[in-house]
Formats: sequence, C-alpha cells, structure tokens
Amino acid sequence: MQYKEVRLLADLAGEKAIAATKEEQKVVIEVKSFVGRSPMREFQTALGQYLIYRTFIEQTHADYKIYLAVNQDIYDQFFQQIAIQLILTTYQLLLLIVDLNTEEVRRWIN
Repeated sequence: MQYKEVRLLADLAGEKAIAATKEEQKVVIEVKSFVGRSPMREFQTALGQYLIYRTFIEQTHADYKIYLAVNQDIYDQFFQQIAIQLILTTYQLLLLIVDLNTEEVRRWIN
C-alpha cells in the first residue's frame, strides 16, 4: 500500500464474505503474534500500525476495511481487559480472532 511518499506492507489482503448480506467486503489484515515480553508494548505497536494503515486505506482504497488479527489465546487473556476494551472501542478497531494451532478463523469482530 502506498500513500504519497510512504509505502507500507500489511500482512494479508483478501475478501471476507459477509453472511448477513451475501455481499463481499474487501479487507486488509494485519496479523500480530504478541510473542514479546509485554503484551501492552506489543499492543501499542500494533495499534499505531493499525491506525496508520487505516488512515492510508481510507484515502486510497475506501472500499477496503482493515482488521487486526490476533490469536485466540491473546484475545482471551489480554484483549478482554476493560482498559483494552476501552481502547478498542475508542479507536473502533476491527478484529479477526484466529486459532494459530488449527489456522482457523474464530471470529470477525466489527
């Protein structure tokens, strides 16, 4: 993805079928593993990247939505905290919850 003089690479791009409307929505997925010592530090980095990507996508590809993909375990242990939920709501992050062991999508959270 490029905006003006800045070039960024998100992890995945594709299409997600929306079951309720049977329409397809184009998505960009930024996958984060949260393997570092501090989940909060990892989250700060992921949030910054997400907001930068979303800003550029809104300017260049308005028909795309960006999702932050995280493992089910980190979602259960970290993303369910009240303070993290406040940040997710404030910045309206779209999440994709995956099981890294089975490589299955568990939930799309809008």
